[in-house]
Amino acid sequence: MPTRTGALTRAASFFDAGGFKALLTDLVAIPSTAQEPGYEPHLDRYLNDAIRPWLERLGFTVQVRPNPLEGFGPILTAARIEDPARPTVLLYGHGDTVRGLDEQWRPGLKPWVLTEEEGRWYGRGTADNKGQHALNIAALEAVIAERGGRLGFNVKIVLEMAEERGSRGLREFVAAHADELAADVLIASDGPRVTPEMPTIATGTRGTWHCDLVVRLREGGVHSGHWGGLTTDPAVRLTHALGSIMDSRGKILVRDWLPGNGVPAEVRAVLLGCPVGGGEGAATIDADWGEPGLTAAEKIYGWNSFIVLAMTSGRPENPVNAVAPDARAHCQIRYTVDSDPATFADSLRRHLDAQGFKDVAIENAYVRMPASRTAPNHPWVRWAQESMQRSLDKRVQIIPNSSGGLPGDVFVDHLGVPLVWVPHSYNGCKQHGPDEHYLIAPAREGILAFAGMWWDLGEAGTPKG
Repeated sequence: MPTRTGALTRAASFFDAGGFKALLTDLVAIPSTAQEPGYEPHLDRYLNDAIRPWLERLGFTVQVRPNPLEGFGPILTAARIEDPARPTVLLYGHGDTVRGLDEQWRPGLKPWVLTEEEGRWYGRGTADNKGQHALNIAALEAVIAERGGRLGFNVKIVLEMAEERGSRGLREFVAAHADELAADVLIASDGPRVTPEMPTIATGTRGTWHCDLVVRLREGGVHSGHWGGLTTDPAVRLTHALGSIMDSRGKILVRDWLPGNGVPAEVRAVLLGCPVGGGEGAATIDADWGEPGLTAAEKIYGWNSFIVLAMTSGRPENPVNAVAPDARAHCQIRYTVDSDPATFADSLRRHLDAQGFKDVAIENAYVRMPASRTAPNHPWVRWAQESMQRSLDKRVQIIPNSSGGLPGDVFVDHLGVPLVWVPHSYNGCKQHGPDEHYLIAPAREGILAFAGMWWDLGEAGTPKG
């Protein structure tokens, strides 16, 4: 008799016998970076050579189509429809990665070679996002096998190859294929858990707003001996302007950027007692950095943050004795749905002018990824939490949105689906730098959690809305 326990046992056996490691090894070996020219053939190769045959073997009808926007990676869609009367789940992932950064990995590691060390799988894409969506499909395979070729529900898949370039083209693609992609819920994986040990459900993501702050004073540099102390230094002006935006301990001083009524009550409630931790080797959590009066969880899951991503003046790699002609900082706001990014530039302009920085220009302002959020108490969210807790026999933390960015807004806007993000990674995975890795223990929990959810979707008692 097919059983839930049998499905979880199959998933665990596949993982423990090395099947998933072998699968991930093959996926990592495809250098599918979307951020470097010359690697475009590998974006198509990942979908057509690695993912398509696997899904077709599992009974999916698969299509790989060009991105609606020229110059961005293709998009795979797949569908396995057993009974239109049963629930339909949309599974999302991305097979593109950031740059390999080959020369920056520590000795013994390479970005396109999976290497196991001390409970970690190293390799580009292990955590972001090959290892995460592959885990969910492997769990599907275990349930199909346990039920003798059936699932008991319907699955649709969207796998894009431009997420690391802002998911360009995905919105246009989903809008054009909304009927084809219609589903009851999105259940997918990306991003980090709240701590490596704590299974997590995120019901959205923070958005990202970017701009350049520029002080441009003259055509070229002037001799520092003749002009230092006489002519304005743009780097100093820009530094003071940044200091007017955020104080020395990370409190945002442009208060119009922030949620007008503070952290919403439902967000504060779900974050009560929520741990935050990056694991061994991650950055430190500085208790006195950021908005005073908020917990660490509220700061990254219920509040906005301002970050200077890059800053230059002169030639840092080859300094000369000159007062530089200009200075530039590329800045970012990570924001929740409780703030309106359309007001950010105007609020900043008013603030800079009021602080005496009319010479600081705001350039290239744009939203890279909008914020999204499904209510943390939505029936599908609570259903997923109960299913995961049953499979893992441990607490599952719900957060109102992940701290990072994902294109959940695309699926909310055009498909109207609630969002259930179940991350398998952690904050210290180094996903956008050298030495990216996947923790093996949370990955094993992930395949069990999804095998349980996929099994439960084929049973009675799924949410109606």
